Amino acid sequence: MTGVNLVTGWNGVWLIALGAALWGTDSVLRQPLLSYLSATQIVLLEHLLLAVYAIPVLWINRKQLRGLSLKEWGAILFISWGGSALATVLFTAAFGLGNASVVLLLQKLQPVFVFLLARVVLGERLTRGFGWYVLIALAGTYLLTFGFAMPYGNQGANEMLASVFAIGAAVLWGGSTVMGRLLLNKMSFETVTGARFLFALPLLALLVALNGTEGVNHISMWSNFGTLLVFGMILLQALLPGLISLLLYYRGLSKTPASYATLAELAFPAAGLTLNWLFLKQGFTLGQFIGFAVVWVVVFQIARLQDRR
Repeated sequence: MTGVNLVTGWNGVWLIALGAALWGTDSVLRQPLLSYLSATQIVLLEHLLLAVYAIPVLWINRKQLRGLSLKEWGAILFISWGGSALATVLFTAAFGLGNASVVLLLQKLQPVFVFLLARVVLGERLTRGFGWYVLIALAGTYLLTFGFAMPYGNQGANEMLASVFAIGAAVLWGGSTVMGRLLLNKMSFETVTGARFLFALPLLALLVALNGTEGVNHISMWSNFGTLLVFGMILLQALLPGLISLLLYYRGLSKTPASYATLAELAFPAAGLTLNWLFLKQGFTLGQFIGFAVVWVVVFQIARLQDRR
């Protein structure tokens, strides 16, 4: 019996690692699209493709939506408008301002926000010394953004704004995880995922209408090759770091302790940094690497203490 449980646990770890590795393709696919479309347009088109998954899932499981309380509908709006729409727009916009590798690695702060928001929303207890861990993580975040250098001029301002956008996305995605826990008592994960994608569409359409098409490269986009290129990249974006990675990750997470999951998620920065170096020619300083190591150690320590408790 112990051997079976061990094998099942490692299967979960490998599923998480595979899902996390697919997240690493995010910057390589998302950043080039900013030459053709705005951040809000990219995310809207992504969600239109994901609606192909969401609509039939919600129709099949429509009974799960009946009888939801006002609080639960509020949770659905948070994960769709905040986690799926606004967070992804912020994440995409960050790639146009700063180092893609830094933007990716700042997402490792997300578990810190999950634990903090779970305390506020769900009443879960925090690990002892959580406040000190947060302060250490903030120091690591600074190193991850600027390395050992001081921010200066427009470059420093752009890096700071990119980091603010990336951290904002991490906060919203962390909040979506907490809100998802509220919903999973009455809805399946597949239904929650479908609602997350589908109910984000009205807000995204409004944002695109308000932002207009300023800065979009219409000429290169609407050539035959440009149209095919943009559609193909958005399709890959929706499937690889989007739907497929999410389903693999949560399938593995259902059988895996948080500390093991944190270890498996190292596949995310490993894949992301490698692809960014190969395709985007973006390097990484020693100071930024130390900052990432500090953030990861904090997250792993918090997850380990949570598992032990």
